[in-house]
Formats: sequence, structure tokens, C-alpha cells
Amino acid sequence: MTDSAPHIHQAAVVGGGPAGLAAAIALAQAGVDIALIARRSPYADNRTTALLGGSVDFLQSLDVWQRCSSDAAALRTMRLVDDTRRLIRSPEVKFSSDEIGMEAFGYNIENRLLMVAMEARAAELQNLVRVDDEVESVVTGESSIEITTKQGQSFSVALVVGADGRHSLCREAAGIGVKRRDLGQSALTLNVAHTRPHGNCSTEFHTESGPCVFVPLPGDRSSIVWVVKPDEAARLKSLDDAALALAAERQSHSILGKLTIAPGRHVFPLGIENPDHLAAKRIALVGEAAHVLPPIGAQGLNMGLRDAADLAETVRDTLLMGADPGDDAVLQRYARARRADVFSRTFAVDMANRTLLSDFLPAQSLRAAGMHVLNTIGPIRRLAMREGLSPSWRGR
Repeated sequence: MTDSAPHIHQAAVVGGGPAGLAAAIALAQAGVDIALIARRSPYADNRTTALLGGSVDFLQSLDVWQRCSSDAAALRTMRLVDDTRRLIRSPEVKFSSDEIGMEAFGYNIENRLLMVAMEARAAELQNLVRVDDEVESVVTGESSIEITTKQGQSFSVALVVGADGRHSLCREAAGIGVKRRDLGQSALTLNVAHTRPHGNCSTEFHTESGPCVFVPLPGDRSSIVWVVKPDEAARLKSLDDAALALAAERQSHSILGKLTIAPGRHVFPLGIENPDHLAAKRIALVGEAAHVLPPIGAQGLNMGLRDAADLAETVRDTLLMGADPGDDAVLQRYARARRADVFSRTFAVDMANRTLLSDFLPAQSLRAAGMHVLNTIGPIRRLAMREGLSPSWRGR
């Protein structure tokens, strides 16, 4: 049964993944009275995220990074290797963070450890109410949005942040359509221990079916994201530990020595999803409700954290002016702030994936030429590194 009187807050975040938690914390720190409505995720899997440049700065500003930085591995070198065995191959390209005056491009951390730090910070904020429940319905109105949970709690808010993933109930409530494209690829994710040190170098092997990247973790460990055809992903996942370790070692050309598979392996299909709008009817979308990309260039969660940062800044400025945070003009300011970043990153990742998979010789030539330019022309390489971490046009 629904509560007789709804809980009144300025805003609510629906969805408790990393992007949702970051948005809730950032909004609370901006002075918003906010409810975070989502089941607490056990995060039992061992998937990882490579947090790049600005994402680490943002998490520091939320008093989150200080709590988990010791569990992360620095990414000081990024190496791209053409392993396609095609007629036209790209040269190997190596990016070093010290070339642009940085200690590291970013840090790789297990999602579950990042979530523990985020939940701990959220629990400290007096104006952030954590509701361990699932949302049943979201009903938009002229001056407020009514949220009902599956356990019967009700909330009335001026702004809803839809951080509820690919099948977003919030996006549906806002009447926002989405364009989806299946890429015909799947990603196998797993962690390994190895006998040779990684040297804080992330190595990405480009194959005919997609990239396979080995990303450093603390100690002599790495996380693997291996993009292949769906049937091959299923086959690899079904292997026993010894056979999978041998397959991964062969794919890595033994650069990390003998591998040992850690518990937990996961397969998920890849696609690209683009909503028609990023905000409407008092609902702003963040994270995978706002964009879905394949795991190329570590853009997914990093974009979600930029969503949270830009939304919190927009709402903070709105409250300072005494205005309604859910007003359409406010939502459109947020959408404009995010549009170029989302479009450019989606386009770049899509093109990188298409040219890698293409058997069309001109496409292979274009890819090889681009990699050659990055490898040999220092100013362009350094520009690419800086833009990959934090777009200059964002003004941050």
C-alpha cells in the first residue's frame, strides 16, 4: 500500500550504479535535498573501470577517491597493437603520460570497491536520503514528479535524475525515444594474475573481431576486456580455468607471462544506444540511460561521471538564482552542456570499431595512416592524449 503522504524532496536519483551514486553525492554537496532510490547492489562481480583524468578529479571533489585510491592501479602507458594479421596493418602506438606532464592517465579499479567508497560517502551526507527499494512508477506533472516504489513508498520531487540504465523507466516516463544498434559483438570480462609485471602499461590488441585489452590492477594482476563474436565469447566463457588462461596468454603474446584466472567471468552483448533527448519533463538522464557505448577507449563510466558533474553544476547554479531545478530551461542547459561530449565520443568509438572490423582496404588504409600520424607526429599525439582525457571545449 502506498504511503498516505509522499516524501517531499527537491530531487531524486533513480538508480544506484556508479553514475547514479556520483550524481546523488554531487547534488547533495551542491545543497540539494535529495533521495537516492535504488536497491543496494551487491556488486559481487569483479568487473573494473579505467577512470581517466577528469573522472579522478571529480571523485576527489566528492571525497570518494581518497577512500579507494589504494585499491587502484595507475595507468602510465597505453599501448595499441595491431594484431589483425591483415595485408594493411597499423604501426604499434604507445602513449606515455609523462609526455603530457601527468603522473598517470588514470587508474583502474574494481567496480565493487569503487561502489563501497561511494556508498560510504553517501551515508555521511545529511541531505541525501538513501532508499533501498525499487521504483514501481514515475509519473510526470507540470510542477512535480510522483515516484512510487515497489514497497509502497511515495515521493514528490521537482527533478528526477534517471540513472536506471539501458532499460530506463525514467526515460520511458519522460517520453524519450532511443535508437539502438546491435554491434554483433560480445565482451568477455575477467581478471587474471600473471608472472611478469605489467609495469602500469595497458595493452590493447586489435583483432579482426574487436579489441582485447589487458589493464593493470594492483600487484601482478590485470583485468581483461576481450571483444569477440558472440559465439566465440560463449565458447571462451565455457572453458575451464587452465584452457582460458592459455587462450588469454596466447592472445597477449605472453607479454605478462603465465596467467592464472581469478574467480568470476562475464559476457555481455555490445551495442550503441542514443536517446532522442538527454532531458525532458523534469527528468534528466545520466549514465547508460543517456548513452551506451562498446568498451573501447574506456569512455562509458567516464562519460557518466561527466554527466553527473555537469548536472550538479547546472542545478547548483539554478538554486543560487532561486529557480526551479526541474524547469525545462534548466534541463535544456544540462542537455546542451552534454550534447557535444556524448555525440563526439559516441562517433569516435563507433568509427574506431567500424574501421577495425572492416575488410574494406581503403578503411584499413585510413586506419593505418591515422595510427602512423599518432605514432610519428608528437604534437598531434599529445593533443590526442589530452583530448582523450578531458575535452578542451568543456572548459574544465
